[in-house]
Order: sequence, then C-alpha cells, then structure tokens
Amino acid sequence: MARDDNRRNNRRDRDETPEFADRLVAINRVSKTVKGGKRFGFAALVVVGDQKGRVGFGKGKAKEVPEAIRKATEQAKRQMIRVPLREGRTLHHDMRGRHGAGKVVMRTAPQGTGIIAGGPMRAVFEMLGVQDVVSKSIGSQNPYNMIRATMDGLTKEASPRMVAQRRGKKVSDILPKSEAAPAAAVEAETTEA
Repeated sequence: MARDDNRRNNRRDRDETPEFADRLVAINRVSKTVKGGKRFGFAALVVVGDQKGRVGFGKGKAKEVPEAIRKATEQAKRQMIRVPLREGRTLHHDMRGRHGAGKVVMRTAPQGTGIIAGGPMRAVFEMLGVQDVVSKSIGSQNPYNMIRATMDGLTKEASPRMVAQRRGKKVSDILPKSEAAPAAAVEAETTEA
C-alpha cells in the first residue's frame, strides 16, 4: 500500500512543472477538399517560457482550435532552451540568427529601452523574460521562420562565465576593464554561496 502512495507522489511531482507562460503567435485555418466538400483544420504556433531565461516554441495541428493550441503548448514545453541574460534583463552581446529566408538581428540595450521587436519576435522575448532589447527582422515575414531564426540566434548567446570556462580563464580576464569589476563581485558572491 505504501509503495502505491509513493508512486502516486512521484507521478504528481513530475507533473508539477514550474509555471510557464504561453503566448499564441499565429493560428492558421487550413482546408482539405474531399468528395463531400471541404474539411477544415487548424494549425497553431505557440511560444512558452518561464520569463526567467527559458523559452521554447511549438506547433500543433487539429480539427479544433483549443486542441491545436494544447498540442503546440506541449511541444513547446518539450523543446525549451535556456538563454543566459545579463542582469536578468537583456542579452550579453549582439547576434544574428537565420532560418531559411528569415533573418533577424538582436542587440543589447540599456535599461529602460523596452522590447523593440515585431510580432513573433516580441512574443519570444516576453516569454524569455528580456526587458530591454532592440531587434529587427530582415527577410521572411513568415512567423514560423521568424521564430526559428530568433531561436537560432538565442542558442548562440554566451555569457562571460561560459566563455571564461571554455577558455580556462577568469571572468575578469574576458570582460573589458569597466565591466570586469562588477562581474568579479558577482562571481565572488556566487562562489561563496
């Protein structure tokens, strides 16, 4: 009997994931012509994130809109990536991303700038938890390609700590002198904790 209770508790612990926010980016009605007329279906594109540095996107297809959204949300939760953020509000460095004909440019921004981005890119940044960023979509306006290009750029994001670890150096050696002092203090705090 006790074993059954433990199994139930373990299952419940796995199901309780951290609270994710989701944003419906696009919904597309598609039709298939059959002998008796037309059959309609729906394709949904959803972005999911915890607004603390994790984000993912998914797409789902179904005969009904809510079912398509549910499928897309589940897929997005499975495909999440972690992106390091500077001070929890902006990107560490400028970068470009591309997927097919979709090209995007993302740049860091000073505090108070806000999210300067168009449609699908804005959804990704809001779900990621970025507060200040300047971005531009060049090329394809297809929301699927824009989101994939944005995710491609975000996967290239590297924090000074990651770069220092890869090179076998200290964070203060990597950063310019003006930024090195605050970063060294942050690194000292994290090593003490």
